[in-house]
Parts: sequence; C-alpha cells; structure tokens
Amino acid sequence: MLSSLSKAFSGISLCSAARVLNQQTRNTFVLKRRNPPNLYKKNQKPGKLLGRHYVYDLVEDTTVKKKPNLEVVLTSFVEGIGSKGDVVSLKPHVAYNKLLLPGLAVYKTPEAVAKYASAQEDREKELHSSAYAQRTVNKLQEIVLAVVMNKDHPWVIERWHIKASLRKAGFYVPEEAITLPETPIAGPDLMKQNKEFCCTITINNLEKARLRCRIHHWSTEPSERLPYVFEHWKMQAEPLFGDSTAPEPKKE
Repeated sequence: MLSSLSKAFSGISLCSAARVLNQQTRNTFVLKRRNPPNLYKKNQKPGKLLGRHYVYDLVEDTTVKKKPNLEVVLTSFVEGIGSKGDVVSLKPHVAYNKLLLPGLAVYKTPEAVAKYASAQEDREKELHSSAYAQRTVNKLQEIVLAVVMNKDHPWVIERWHIKASLRKAGFYVPEEAITLPETPIAGPDLMKQNKEFCCTITINNLEKARLRCRIHHWSTEPSERLPYVFEHWKMQAEPLFGDSTAPEPKKE
C-alpha cells in the first residue's frame, strides 16, 4: 500500500515551477433579468424557472466605469501641472504614476494643504512664473524659425518681423518680449541666406528662451525666387555673425 501511495505522489511537486497569482479583483456587474419570473403567493411553493428567466441584460460594468479625479497636493514644482502647495485634480492613473509614486505630491488632507502651502516670500523666489512657462521655453528652443524677408527691397530686421514669423509658426509673442541681437541685420543680402542668428524671448518677465532664426529671401516674382530646400531646418547652418555663438542680445 505504501508503495502505491509513493508512486501516486511521485509526480506531484510541492514547489511547482509555474507561478499562479491569485489576486482578488474588485469587479461588479449589475444585471437585470430580461424576462422576470411571475410572483407567487405567500406560503406557496415558487415555480420552476425556465430558460428565458436566465437571460440577463448588463446594466453596469464597474471595470469600464470612469473613475472620479483624484485631488493631490504638490510638494514641488511640476512642469505643466503646478507649483508647490497647489491642489490639483487629475485622473487616478496620472496622479498615481506621475505624482504620488515619484514623491512629487501627497493626498489632499487639511494637514497636507497647511504643510505644503507656499508662503508669499517662497513664491517670489520660485524660478517658474507658471506651470506651463517651462514647457513654452522648451517648445521655443526646439524649433528653427524661418524669417522670410524681401529679396527685392531693402530691410532691417525688427521685432515685428520675428513676431510675424512666430505667428506663422503657431506662437503668439508680443513685441516687448522679443530681444534682438545687438548687431543690426540688414538686407537683402544673399550672403546671409539660410544663416542663423538667435533672439531671446522673455516669458512672463522671468523665463528666457533662446530662439534660433534663419533668414530666407523671398521674391514676388516667381522667376526670381530661390529654389526651395526640403526640410531646411534639419540641415546645418552657418552662424550669421561668424562664430558658433550669437552675440549677446541688447536690452531695450
């Protein structure tokens, strides 16, 4: 008998190689009978349920139900979200993965709001004027702005030229936020074609973005136009002022 039991259990391993994770899931399905059974009288034996009584319609599925936003208190500045002490409402997966797990925020409680509320003097020392200012700086520093100038008439680049070029690229920048290089840029001059210079864009009187610009000559006469260069912003360009760094912008 012992030999038969040992043979029976010989193929069973207590430490199975296949790991199975049995974890409880909080799923709720609310169903409704399509054909409810007939009511029965008191002390009467219930009637037998038929096949049509086991047909259900789905009323609610909690697995696909939209979860409410989660309110958290930021413990430091987060680009595109807010500053230290701000109370923000975000989707649960965004709040968990991008804020709570890295330690950039805590759950909203009266104690947390009082602890992380920035004082007025601390806000004045912050390096960011708003949650989206640094994102704007990054976007401006990623692009290469084409400054289209007239090929037939004389001109000198002014701030409104940069403003118009930025508007064509999808950015609205007031003229007072644009700082040009100290050296004037005049034309038309084909020697300056596709050469690069830099401007400074000031955001909220605090953040500064270094904007790369390239000159492109344009003529109203089709026969006088320069050939189009495909994806010219991806090509290397010579600096307009003869070195790799543009001159310091002048303060106005």
